[in-house]
Amino acid sequence: MTESARSLRTRWQDTLVAVRGGGEGPDPLPYADNLLARWAEPQRRYHTTDHLAAVLDHVDTLAAHAEDADAVRLAAWFHDAVYRPDRSENEERSAVLAERALAEAGVDAATTAEVARLVRLTVSHDPAPGDRNGEVLCDADLAVLAGSPEEYAAYAARVREEYGFVPDDAFREGRAAVLRQLLGLPRLFRTPEGSARWEERARHNLATELGLLAG
Repeated sequence: MTESARSLRTRWQDTLVAVRGGGEGPDPLPYADNLLARWAEPQRRYHTTDHLAAVLDHVDTLAAHAEDADAVRLAAWFHDAVYRPDRSENEERSAVLAERALAEAGVDAATTAEVARLVRLTVSHDPAPGDRNGEVLCDADLAVLAGSPEEYAAYAARVREEYGFVPDDAFREGRAAVLRQLLGLPRLFRTPEGSARWEERARHNLATELGLLAG
C-alpha cells in the first residue's frame, strides 16, 4: 500500500469515528479499502485517488464555512465513488452507495441523508443560497479549475483520456458545452475564500480551453 493510500485510510477512519460521535460501529477500514479500490479503477484518469485527496484538502481549507465539515468530507469520499465515463447516472449511483454504506457503518440517518444530498449536488455544482455544506463541497470539487496553466492543461488532458472512446469532434462539442455551462454560472465559487482564491484564475482557464476547442 502506498503512503498516499495509508494517509487516505487514516483520514477516512478519523472522519467516520468523529461522525459516529463515539457510537459503536463496524471497523472503518474495510469501507476505506472498498472506496479506495473504486477510486483506483482502470478507467479513471482524472477521477482518481489524487483527485479525492485534493478535494479533501480543499474541504479542509474551507471547513470553517461548513455547517458540518465532516459530512462534507464523507461526501467528498463518495462523490465520484461510482464513475463510468460512458454513463450519466454516476452521481445518483454514488449517492445510493453512500446511503447504503454509511447506514451500515453506523452513521446516523440525518448525516447519511445529508451526505447523499451533497453527492447528488455535484451534478450541477449549483448549491442554493445558504447551503454552506454544498458550497464547500462544490468549491472543493471545482478548485482544480484554478490551477496554473500547466496544472490545468494536465487536468484537461486527463479528462480527455477518460473519454478516449469518444471521437474528437463529439468530445469537443460536449466539452465545450460543459465549459459554457460553467462560465454561465454567476459565480463558480460560492464560499468567500474559494471565490477570492480561485474565481478569476478558473474563469481564465475555462475561457482559454473553450477558445482552444473552438480552434
